[in-house]
Amino acid sequence: MKMSSNRSELSPEWQRGFEWVERQLGGQVTRWEAQDRWRPAWFLELERGGETIPLYWRGARAEFHRTTKPLEREGAVLEVLERNGIPVPHPYGVCSDPPGLLLSRLPGNFNLGTEPSPEKRAQTLEHYLELLAATHAIDPAEFVAAGMRMPASGTESCLGDLPSFEREYRRNRKRPDPMIEFAVGWVRRNVPQDRTKVRFVHCDSGQFLFEDGRVTGLIDFEISYLGDPAADLAGMRSRQLSEPLGDMKRAVQRYGEIVGETIDTRAVDYHTIRFGLSNPLSLAPVLAEPVNTMNYVQYLAWYVVYSRCPLEVMGHTLGVDLERPDLPEPTPTESHTAASHLVDVLGERRAAATARDAYDADRLYRVAQFLERSDRYRPALESDNLDDVEALLGRRPQTWQAADEELEAFVVEQNANGERDAELLRLFHRRLCREESLLEPTLRELKDARIDPID
Repeated sequence: MKMSSNRSELSPEWQRGFEWVERQLGGQVTRWEAQDRWRPAWFLELERGGETIPLYWRGARAEFHRTTKPLEREGAVLEVLERNGIPVPHPYGVCSDPPGLLLSRLPGNFNLGTEPSPEKRAQTLEHYLELLAATHAIDPAEFVAAGMRMPASGTESCLGDLPSFEREYRRNRKRPDPMIEFAVGWVRRNVPQDRTKVRFVHCDSGQFLFEDGRVTGLIDFEISYLGDPAADLAGMRSRQLSEPLGDMKRAVQRYGEIVGETIDTRAVDYHTIRFGLSNPLSLAPVLAEPVNTMNYVQYLAWYVVYSRCPLEVMGHTLGVDLERPDLPEPTPTESHTAASHLVDVLGERRAAATARDAYDADRLYRVAQFLERSDRYRPALESDNLDDVEALLGRRPQTWQAADEELEAFVVEQNANGERDAELLRLFHRRLCREESLLEPTLRELKDARIDPID
């Protein structure tokens, strides 16, 4: 880790943040390194009484967080978990300006797929499943005392965080999204009726640090809640899309052995579909009106892949065969030379970027890659999409905007009974596959992502 120590290089915002850290803990921040990611984050070292204290600053995401309440809530959750012997970062407090949650920095690596030893990967996953079961064994009353809400019914427990994501989506909605309306309607119509157990749910599960075959800490509890613990097995399947964990079928079986229960795989499938919606619900509004600092293509890839894969689980649940459409022949427009030129120029700048500028150079390069490929294939793919809408509605909208409006109205109408679910599922799956084909050069860890059956 290459850390800085020249305080004058920091912006006024982070001067204030580091001064808050020093007041909060006593001592002096002597070294730091920004973590290049889609939210502000820092690795810090604080000197106090001859001791060096490693810290981690977990900042607010500007495009989602309007207050520090999510950070405060996460800190309270960490306190409960730490009190119950779960290895998690210790929360030192929440700063309001700039907004951030200050945590102890734990040893270990992130993303189990980076572990070269198959034996240690298996040992680490085993340890993680034991810790996951331990979090589910904590009395939910402790989390209620920390500010979490106890669900009022089995339906509310199974819906989990969907209502909050849906409320935020509708509050910030910028344009029609018929796929979201279809998937939300399906999830609400198909809530399991026999799930009564309520436990702490990590939700965005499968996130941990590890070292030498052991988990050193569970991390990222921003969207945790109280609900059906099967949701955490679903969260692991979603995490597997970008950060390989191992054989999910075996992991689900092993979790059942640890807790002494037979796992209802259809419930896990349901939660996989439901949890998958959190990405499109949260990302659709910001993709419609992106802020300048956003990693646009990364977010678009999440929207597409984390929508397509849950729809494939839905197809498995319903017994509906889903096939990827063929990519048409490219038909570049007159702008293609300019698009290709932009890729070349930004590619050179990305290669020459300093460590400080590397993240920004890379995110803009990915936008250029997406635009260049869109110039070649978008017209034909949009025509294919309109063909599908025409086959369903019996009329052909003139534009993709009109198609989305008419299709969304159709979905809302049919959601009352779901009689056209199979047709709509195939249509939206094809649309997402086409969009994913435009993202192909930029997908990286999401390339060829899929969720394998667990039954």
